[in-house]
Amino acid sequence: MRFVTIIPARGGSKRLPGKNILPLAGKPLIAHSILYSKSECPDIEVYVSTDSEEIADIAYEYGVKVIERPERESSDTATTGDVLCHSLLHFQAENVYPEYLITLQPTNPLRPLGMLRRAIKLVEEMTPDSLFSVSPIKLKQGRIIENRFLSVNYKFGMRSQDMDTWYYENGLLYLTRENIASQGKTITENAYPMIIDHIYGRIDIDTKEDFNMAEFFFSQELND
Repeated sequence: MRFVTIIPARGGSKRLPGKNILPLAGKPLIAHSILYSKSECPDIEVYVSTDSEEIADIAYEYGVKVIERPERESSDTATTGDVLCHSLLHFQAENVYPEYLITLQPTNPLRPLGMLRRAIKLVEEMTPDSLFSVSPIKLKQGRIIENRFLSVNYKFGMRSQDMDTWYYENGLLYLTRENIASQGKTITENAYPMIIDHIYGRIDIDTKEDFNMAEFFFSQELND
């Protein structure tokens, strides 16, 4: 099977301006996803999809290719599926025909070792339409409606250890079959959920507080 890695990284960011190029542990944020893919699967080509010259320069510096993303796929309303669909058009122009697209979001700079290799092995064995990473969660959750808290995953008084395990989409990894990506989709309703029970599943940078948390985890790794 042929795989390619796509790292979608637009220049605009309202909540944390310039986040994709902010220095984290001595490297631009986007560099961590580039290096992860190259370390896990050095034979898989990496592409950065961006509308930013500065991000493109960083991508070239780290030895990967760039897909120039048009304004339509760089707006606040553009989805990752839109980015994948546009990337396929770029690949066709280059006579590159991957069977699966690997999406690594730059806002998830910390990933468990071996995760990508495991995901690729699962895809090769099962050939699903799509695969994505999820993490278990045992928080007591609910909705507030008309000043009343309505529990959704437990009964009042229930012990945490007696609750069913729920899962959340952690954003660490997506694999999408080419024909699904061509429809502007990243995952489908029958996507395979690969369980990642790791603290890194909680790190998804959207705010300065998220960035500070990532810095803390990097400092812990460097000191261990």
